[in-house]
Amino acid sequence: MSSHLALARLHYEIIQGLIRDGACPTNLELADRFRATPADVDHLLGALAEMHGVVLHPQRASPWVVHPFSLTPTLNWIEGRSRSWWAPCIWCAFGVATLVGGDVRLHSRYGAESDPIIIPVRDGQPAGFQHILVHFAIRPARAWDNVHEHCSLVLPFRNADEIARWCSRHALPRGESVPLHQVAALANRWYGTHANYDWHKWSVAEAQEIFRNAGLTSAFWNLENQDGRF
Repeated sequence: MSSHLALARLHYEIIQGLIRDGACPTNLELADRFRATPADVDHLLGALAEMHGVVLHPQRASPWVVHPFSLTPTLNWIEGRSRSWWAPCIWCAFGVATLVGGDVRLHSRYGAESDPIIIPVRDGQPAGFQHILVHFAIRPARAWDNVHEHCSLVLPFRNADEIARWCSRHALPRGESVPLHQVAALANRWYGTHANYDWHKWSVAEAQEIFRNAGLTSAFWNLENQDGRF
């Protein structure tokens, strides 16, 4: 099996496990499925992390974040009928809703503060909540400088004034606001193939085209002169 096929299959096994069980297969389970040694799986996970297909724990070769899923608790919880999942941000939460399909409820908080928001979602599309804005504080081109910080700052708000006050209060950057339904459409395009056996990480050109097709065309979304994959 080629390196590319091995990484695609590893990603597939992890994502399918998360969808099916609400939890990531262990490294030993992955080794059994690959008929490989744990050291082989550790090596593959490291290669997958290098291409931003997974985020590993700092101290061990085990998945921490497999976008759009978080393997540890976060602000964003997707409630299904018999299983549930965490996501790093509300963009990712809609990605989870897209992948698991059916009816789910997306739990989050306005500005990651006191007021909760619960959004009914069917097959990745929100029911109502037309007025909600999602604020992206950090440009996508800088997302992988610190992907945890980037995701933590993709948050829902009631309106633009609330975003301005929130940014001022916390001394955080004012980025770009996107209507909730547009973010759901972006998540569908970005994550819709993440459970496929032949998954591949988006190239910069592919990522730019996804933003463009989702109507995100301002300079904020410009990935020019970026290296690697998104």
